[in-house]
Amino acid sequence: MKIKEVKIKPSFTSRGDETIESTVVLEGGIQATATAPAGASTGETEVIHMPKGGFQEILKNFKKEKIIGVEAGDLKAVYEALVSINGSEKFEKIGGATAFAVSVAAVAAESIAEGQPMYKLIGLAPQIPFPLGNVLGGGKHAGPGSPDIQEFLSAPVGAKSAFEAVSLNLKVHKEVRKEIEKRDPTFAGGKGDEGAWAPKVTDEEALEIVRTAIDRVSKEYGVRIIMGVDMASSTLYNNGYYVYSRKGKKLDKEGQLAYVEEIIKKYELKYVEDPFNDDDFYSFAELTKSVNSLIVGDDLFTTNYERLKKGVSLKAGNGVILKVNQVGTLYQAKLFADLAHKSNYVVITSHRSGDVCEGYLADIAVGMGSGLMKSGVVGGERMSKLIRLVRINEENENIELWRPNV
Repeated sequence: MKIKEVKIKPSFTSRGDETIESTVVLEGGIQATATAPAGASTGETEVIHMPKGGFQEILKNFKKEKIIGVEAGDLKAVYEALVSINGSEKFEKIGGATAFAVSVAAVAAESIAEGQPMYKLIGLAPQIPFPLGNVLGGGKHAGPGSPDIQEFLSAPVGAKSAFEAVSLNLKVHKEVRKEIEKRDPTFAGGKGDEGAWAPKVTDEEALEIVRTAIDRVSKEYGVRIIMGVDMASSTLYNNGYYVYSRKGKKLDKEGQLAYVEEIIKKYELKYVEDPFNDDDFYSFAELTKSVNSLIVGDDLFTTNYERLKKGVSLKAGNGVILKVNQVGTLYQAKLFADLAHKSNYVVITSHRSGDVCEGYLADIAVGMGSGLMKSGVVGGERMSKLIRLVRINEENENIELWRPNV
């Protein structure tokens, strides 16, 4: 159906950052609303979330007549209309938040009009991903005294359903707290932006805590659960060195490679995100060649088609983070996911640390053929996506769950 009206309003993410909410109304009166999330650890090549001047600047620049009459379910047409409104695909005038909110709301409205789930309208072969949950946090998502490494992650890839996988991640999260309290009986239960525990421990202590919790839950329930980390290394990188300020360590490029290889081996890490600075394609390639783990680029690729092309040519990594708001629209994210699949990279569709309560991420993850959905473990804005993933799985037994080869 054609778009009859587009409304945009200011809103807030779970972290309290200003963002954009959009309601798209179709000719038949059907409408849907979507709100854009926002990250704390962002790549240099991401589109700008909000322009200077915030909502008032967006309102001044958003010429909605250019999108009225466009087919809501046509991802490319919506993208082209938004680029026409902004004048470029950088979205520096209307903000990536506006592009995201309008793009997602348009497809959500079309899915209601057609009586089809949103993931079907994305157009790639669907797949049920496993939830990848942040169970212990540090870096930009937590406070001083927490680990330098940003996220310590759990993914129950041996689960027989999305429901079982979500349940197991919740159990790991609870076991992590128990392990923290054994080391620090005064732990007050502090959490970071994504609901992960934020204790005052070193990176190595955090790795031990999470490894122990995962092994305990995996053994008790007889299900394989892999452990991973998001190192967010671009946030550690300064003048050619990786600075682990919270533990007083400083590593050059070679030292960082050796350190990452060491913790992969010692803690059996099967998922490592952003182990190097966001321009170091060559170290990504070297690590990918030396280990049997998912080596995942987030800040390296920023859901950018051209950057992924370069990564593929250099064999840098074997997994990609897909965040629609890094590029703005579902159409651009779909092109990125398609290239990843054709290049044998695993797609990991991800939330942002400042998220929203809508559950659209699950439809996007399934529709993009993702192997994993990075969506946190606890909290209303995280649980909405997990519950939606569970319902998609329950209602579509013909869609297969991802099976990892690591």
